Amino acid sequence: MVSVQHKLSSSSGKGEADIQSWFDSLMKTFAPAEVAVIRHACELAGPLYTGQAELTGAPLLQHALGAASILAGMNMDHETIAAAILHAVPEYLEDWAEKLKAHFGASITGLVEGISRMEQIQEFSEMEDLHEKKNKKGDSAQQIESLRKMLLAMVQDIRVVLIKLAERTQTLRCLAGANEDHQKLIARETQGIFAPLANRLGVWQIKWELEDLSLRYLEPELYKKVAKLLDERRVDREQYIADVVARLKQELAQEGVRAEVTGRPKHICSIINKMKRKQVDFSELYDVRAVRILVDDIKGCYTALGLVHNLWQPIPGEFDDYIAHPKSNDYRSLHTAVIGPRNLALEVQIRTHEMHQHSELGVAAHWRYKEGGKSDARLDQKIAWLRQILEWKEEVTGSGDMLEQFKSELFHDQVYVLTPQGKVIDLPKGATPVDFAYILHTDLGHRTRGAKVNGSIVPLNYKLQNGQRVEILTAKQGAPSRDWLNPALGYLQSQRARAKVRHWFKYQNFEENISQGRAQLDRELHRLGVASIKQEKIAQKLNFHKLEEFLAAIGRGDVSEHQIILAIQEEMAPRTEETAKPLVSRRAATQASPTGILVEGVGNLLTKIAKCCKPAPPDSIVGYVTRDRGVTIHRQDCAAMLRLPETRRGRMLSAQWGREKSAAFAVDIEVTAHDRRGLLRDIGDLFVREKINVTGVNTLSKNNQANMQFSIEVTDLGQLSRLIALIHQIPNVVDARRRT
Repeated sequence: MVSVQHKLSSSSGKGEADIQSWFDSLMKTFAPAEVAVIRHACELAGPLYTGQAELTGAPLLQHALGAASILAGMNMDHETIAAAILHAVPEYLEDWAEKLKAHFGASITGLVEGISRMEQIQEFSEMEDLHEKKNKKGDSAQQIESLRKMLLAMVQDIRVVLIKLAERTQTLRCLAGANEDHQKLIARETQGIFAPLANRLGVWQIKWELEDLSLRYLEPELYKKVAKLLDERRVDREQYIADVVARLKQELAQEGVRAEVTGRPKHICSIINKMKRKQVDFSELYDVRAVRILVDDIKGCYTALGLVHNLWQPIPGEFDDYIAHPKSNDYRSLHTAVIGPRNLALEVQIRTHEMHQHSELGVAAHWRYKEGGKSDARLDQKIAWLRQILEWKEEVTGSGDMLEQFKSELFHDQVYVLTPQGKVIDLPKGATPVDFAYILHTDLGHRTRGAKVNGSIVPLNYKLQNGQRVEILTAKQGAPSRDWLNPALGYLQSQRARAKVRHWFKYQNFEENISQGRAQLDRELHRLGVASIKQEKIAQKLNFHKLEEFLAAIGRGDVSEHQIILAIQEEMAPRTEETAKPLVSRRAATQASPTGILVEGVGNLLTKIAKCCKPAPPDSIVGYVTRDRGVTIHRQDCAAMLRLPETRRGRMLSAQWGREKSAAFAVDIEVTAHDRRGLLRDIGDLFVREKINVTGVNTLSKNNQANMQFSIEVTDLGQLSRLIALIHQIPNVVDARRRT
């Protein structure tokens, strides 16, 4: 049994009251069985803590009881208070988890385990580096923010964070006993991590004390100056606020306005921050004395504002209407400053109860406005939920559901881990060491060959957990494995890392991909009988600025055959009258012929498709006026047209395909194959399935080699391309192409 001679720290709020007196005070709040659990925690921890001291020089048991006293003052449950007393047991007791579970059960043991894990994270984080060394300001701020998130993410019970906050508050109360280096280190860590956590969770009494005590060691001269100015007037100021609150309540009641009026204590850190932000002296601050008025509706807000301005003279330039013009985070309130009683400046905030709740608990996240951080809607909602739980704690205490109420699933979609240097990295849930490596650097990811987690070798598909320290083992030269892209093997969870691996494989063997792509494109153009088109034009149609990139994309398989066909068709499609250049000097109006083909300067003149080249949409075409057969339509690259003498070129006319979608055009295709029984039948069956009309067939078989020529009718180049591709799939077919 721990002797009752052990004393609580005077800074714990209990003065020199002994432990027994503290237990007696707990009996007013907790059931006898719950007090017995707290007493049993003292009995177990006392002998283990004997002779042990904190960095501050305070005895360890005194420190633990001080933190427990703070939590009792916050109306926390008996499990939280017992866990605070036992928080250092893992350092001094072997098999502590089993022994604690046997004595106190799984809930308190889980809290102690959570505190122990937070202690480990603090050791890894190297906060001094985050604040003092060569990190850029933005990087440092981001790392501190990530560490805050990780501390929340790694605990499954939010009471662990509250215990840590209470323990840190107790440390700061006794920090005068530590050396100067430790004082500054602990104060910086508190200012960067723990005070913002208390702020976000709405634990104001701890938040204010953490901020003030941290500043006491970081800026001692300024702190003492402001503290002295406040202390000189503390009693007077408190009485002044009490008088103002009483006067406002009376005046509001007379006006029939239901209102809650309270004083707003201004703390040293808040005052100093405002002095720095506004670059003013203490005497120029108007909110050292401040009150807040909460009313039922917006009408009440403006009624209260009018009453305040009627009672006391407003200070020019100190009125802000955040109800009519809310802040970017949706914060709403009326702020004004007046010359109050005795000609002293007084700040007044006026808002509805709903606005107050939204500001303190809602997704408007007033805490972020105070910290000046970037918006993060998901985090705001999670913090709001935690605050709601903390607001409910008094209602659920003793109900048997406290543990479930405080279970935190805050960051179930994220995991936070540490580099060997203490940098915090956030990853998607289920991330692996390979994901971690690619987040740090692409080259590191490529060269990854192994990993250590907390000093132990793990497989590359190991699922990382919150708070683990990860070290990547690499080769001097290396490349990613294709297995990493296999979802079933579980190597990659991050889409960013997966994209980097895909990119690596895509851009290997670039020259080989260009060669394969060129061969594939040439083969497609040959099959379609398209010779006059420029390959650069096709690349541009598919948004490639360089032909080499286009060819490499074909070789990698990023551009499909269908996309190539569409690009060819688009490039070869007839140009509009405004942009088309005439092939001859005459500029008569273009008119449609009876066949639907648009021929320059021709009305009801007979047009025929030339048999030599058999053009079909979207081939570029030209008309040729014959002596007795009207206008013959040729392809622009038709050999007969290219060989025309200059004396006959005057008969050439500009021509375009009309808009008759259902029109069929004759083309010739040539098939080369190893001859076999049933080959012609298989090709004929294909024509039937594809609804292709065959107007002529010519076959020749010699030395087991079959050469076949088919005259068919198609509607466009796409249908022809599909047909040729299907013929290539018939067994024994060597080649199939359009005959030109």
